[in-house]
Parts: sequence; structure tokens; C-alpha cells
Amino acid sequence: MEEHRADQRRRVLKAGTISFGGGGAISCTIRNLSETGAALEVESPVGIPDQLTLLVEAEHSNRQCQVVWRKEKRIGVRFVPG
Repeated sequence: MEEHRADQRRRVLKAGTISFGGGGAISCTIRNLSETGAALEVESPVGIPDQLTLLVEAEHSNRQCQVVWRKEKRIGVRFVPG
């Protein structure tokens, strides 16, 4: 499989929250992370919009994101400069 990532991701296991318009929020686990994006594990990707905010609880930070892929219980996001 060909690698398309701009930066190498490092494996992590951090708690996060996906938030989006209308007050929606979903808990997630951040499985890997780079300067440009992340892979997030969720119960179900159904209902998660293409534009979202990722809140990284351990770092008390949030990042604007664009979903770039979806699988059964994972989504890949690219960080959007804000």
C-alpha cells in the first residue's frame, strides 16, 4: 500500500472529543498523530460531518479538521490551519 501522508505519524493513545456544529460532541480515542493529521477511533463514523473540531484532552488543545477517510470504527483527519 502506498503512503500518502505528508508527515510520519506516531502511535499514541489519547482521549479526545470530536465536536461539530449544532452542539454535537462524540468521544474518541486518538490512535496516531502527526503535525498534519490524526487517526481517530470512534464507536461509529455515522453522523460525523466532514468538518469538525478535535479536542485533545491531555493537551487542553483543539484543532480544526477535515475528514479525509472513513473506515468501520476509524476516521482519518487532516488539520486545517485556522
